[in-house]
Formats: sequence, C-alpha cells, structure tokens
Amino acid sequence: MTKVSIPRLLEKQQAGEPIVMVTAYDFPTARAAERAGVDMVLVGDSGAQVHLGYATTAEVTTDELLVLAGAVRRGTETAFLVCDVAFGTTEESDAQAVATAVRFVKEAGADAVKLEGGNAEKLSRIRAIVAAGIPVVGHVGLTPQTATALGGLRAQGRTESSAARVVEEALGVQRAGAFCVVVEAVPAEVTAVLREVLDIPIIGIGAGPADGQVLVVNDLLGVTEGRTAKFVKTYGSIGDDTVAAISAYADEVRSGAFPGAEHQYAATPEAVDAARESAERLRR
Repeated sequence: MTKVSIPRLLEKQQAGEPIVMVTAYDFPTARAAERAGVDMVLVGDSGAQVHLGYATTAEVTTDELLVLAGAVRRGTETAFLVCDVAFGTTEESDAQAVATAVRFVKEAGADAVKLEGGNAEKLSRIRAIVAAGIPVVGHVGLTPQTATALGGLRAQGRTESSAARVVEEALGVQRAGAFCVVVEAVPAEVTAVLREVLDIPIIGIGAGPADGQVLVVNDLLGVTEGRTAKFVKTYGSIGDDTVAAISAYADEVRSGAFPGAEHQYAATPEAVDAARESAERLRR
C-alpha cells in the first residue's frame, strides 16, 4: 500500500471520503491500526493519562512522548503519523516551538505535529513551525492542555461568544498554515459552519459529522476505566477481557494447574543426573 500523504488527505476531503484517525501509544497498537487500514495515527498527549497514568495531559514530557512516538513509528508503514507536543514546550517562543517540533521529526519520525489552541501566540508558533518545513495539525474547541482556562473538560461553542471564538481560532489556524485541524467537543451545528468556511480537513472528536473522525484507542477498545466522554463509542471489551484472562491465569498458578506438562521442556535422564551431581558437588 502507498503511504498516506498530505495531498492524499486533501484528495479524500475533496472527494467526500471520510478520514479515519486513531490514537496509538505503543508498537502493537500501531500495528493493529496499520492492519486496520486507518489513514492517520495520532500519538496524543492523552497517552499521559491512558498510557502513563498521569492525572492530566499537562504532566507528560517531550522525552516521554518521544518514547511513545518512536514505538508507534516503528509500527506504522502507510498511516500518516501525527504527534502532539507537550504542554510548556511551545509556549515560550517561536524558536522553542520549532526546536520541539524538530525533535519529533528527527527522533520519532513524525510526519506532522499537533498544537492546541488558536490565540495569537499559538498562531505565531504554527507559522514558525510550518516555515521550518514541518506540517502542523491545529486543534480548537476543547483543548485539554489548557482546559482549566476553559472552565474544565467541557464542550465549547455552545454560547455565542464561545462559538464565535471556535470559528475565529479555526480560521486563524488555517491562515497560519496548518493543513488540518482537530475540532473537539463542539456542537455539530458549529462544525457545519466550519466546514463551510474552511478549506483544510476537519477531524472531529465529539464534534458531529466532519471530514474525518478521531477517537482515543483505549476508549474505543473498552480499556478506559470509569466514565468516558459523551462522544465516545466503545467498539470492544478489551479491558474486561484482559482482566478475565489475567484472573484465569492467576487462578491456575495458585491451584497448580499452570504450568501443565504441555508447557514444560523435557530432559534426558542423563541431563537430570548431571544436574543433581553438580548440585551435590557445589553444595559441599
């Protein structure tokens, strides 16, 4: 299969072919996404919570994301690889943002980086990274890294001012040079407006119909514990299946049923005698 490129993604948008994006944080999940034929794989900062156990996405570091991204890169062949940048690694200056983006390209093989937000500072960062030759995916609506400033992890674009801000930021992201934008937790009606005014593909997550969709792989597989967001649809029960499998293993170990004879290696009587003689000699 041919590797997915930015021109191919734009072709899909123009042809009305939905773009499929999913997150991944390790090699086996990347391989599964590749075999499933997804268009884009995102090494999201959501890995901070679902893979590394942090309380928020703001806690993950660039070095940690690079480890995850490198594993995913080794598992992907045709999918377009996008990597989130860690909170605090683009905020200081355009130069800092470019340096961070370069690390993801050089050290992890990213095809593009994703930046949250569309204020004046973030648009400057996008322009600088694009000018350095690195493709950028924007992210507007609910931006988890700065959710506290938005009043928490809640939908955006539901009031007049919020809806206007989402549209303004999305247009700004496009003008700054992003080739694609993720729109998160926004009413479908607002996303419909964005589709009328944006030329770049819109990848929705909790934003209704768009040019494409993205979900956190842990959510869609049923691995996430506790409540999930309203927009999540679960397509598997891997979490429950994993617990059941480990529980069955633990029960068999404790009962002595595992390992059985079929799980053991055979030895000749001579080898056993030699082992016993060696043990007796060394024990003296």
